[in-house]
Amino acid sequence: MTEANRPALLEIASAFLRLGLTSFGGPIAHLGYFRSELIQRRRWISDDSYAEILALSQFLPGPASSQVAFALGWQRGGFAGALLATLAFTLPSALTMILLAALAGSTPPETGLAGGLVAGLKITAVAIVAHAVLGMARSLAPTGARAGIALAALAMIALLPAEAIVQVAAILLGAGLGFVFRVAPPLREMATPPLRALSRKGGAYCLATFTVLLIGLPLLATIGWPVELADIFYRAGALVFGGGHVVLPLLQNGTQGLVSDASFLAGYGAAQAMPGPLFTFAGWLGQVTGGLPGAVIALVAIFLPGFLLMAGAMPFWAALSRISNARHAMAGANAAVVGILGHALYEPVFTSGIRGDADLALAVALFLMLGLWGRPAWQVVIAGALGGMALSGLV
Repeated sequence: MTEANRPALLEIASAFLRLGLTSFGGPIAHLGYFRSELIQRRRWISDDSYAEILALSQFLPGPASSQVAFALGWQRGGFAGALLATLAFTLPSALTMILLAALAGSTPPETGLAGGLVAGLKITAVAIVAHAVLGMARSLAPTGARAGIALAALAMIALLPAEAIVQVAAILLGAGLGFVFRVAPPLREMATPPLRALSRKGGAYCLATFTVLLIGLPLLATIGWPVELADIFYRAGALVFGGGHVVLPLLQNGTQGLVSDASFLAGYGAAQAMPGPLFTFAGWLGQVTGGLPGAVIALVAIFLPGFLLMAGAMPFWAALSRISNARHAMAGANAAVVGILGHALYEPVFTSGIRGDADLALAVALFLMLGLWGRPAWQVVIAGALGGMALSGLV
């Protein structure tokens, strides 16, 4: 690090560490925090350039807010800035999730005070996923054609065996239908300076690395559990279109037999109370599966594909975003993930979290807190945890 760029890197680390500690509310809220702190107050880049980064993050699979943090760090400090932004934004919630999993993640208690807490987190997951499905349906499947794609994907997941390849096939089906029926809205033209990025050759290397890992990790998974674990989380990170909640069915399918439903849903519920990216849920699952080494592998593997795609696509974005066929296919893929998440809302979230009428009433109340009264997710998690303990007769 040279003397000239040290102040910029320190500023990046400080800004994103603060955001990583305080940015509650999920990816949409994160994007608002980024704009307020880094675009409006610090003026790192223009609003139009920020809009270009947002558009690219929506076009690509991966964790949108983390990819935007990566790209903003790159605009300010190059590769070192992107790495610092990623680490500072992710580590607070990742370390907390690993610690929680180490304390209680592998076998969450089913009775007593702690059992009521776990039950409350599972009920909270029902409300949060239902709210996510509704919000995503409004934004990603707002027309008859896209709603039909979502229903086709849901039917495909429901009728075929619960295998990861079926979820991939559902996304591909959505992309194909989106291309055929031309479902994407017209592109809004923006005259903005090009983003700071790798050369096109460097971008091509990143995209090639992404592809090699996506194809090669499943072939090498028999080597041992580290590669198998990396394959599960890399595939999940590579195929998440439409928001962080969509990782839920991909991870649930990939970790079946490794993580119990009770532990999975308790961790997912706890992740809602964390600041920073929802993908740090991978730290919980990796810790439960393989201790601290498993947590590190899971976290690196789930974030890596999104960052490779962002770094690889930025040099080509201006041209790529204007290819109408690609935009139609992506709109169809995004609609398909609404159906995938809709099925996950039922299995395993609802079937594991709701045990009776009282649980259902609490889930509805939490849903109203989110959707009608506009309460932040961390408040809903606290209410759900207390409600779960109350239903157990211990509060």
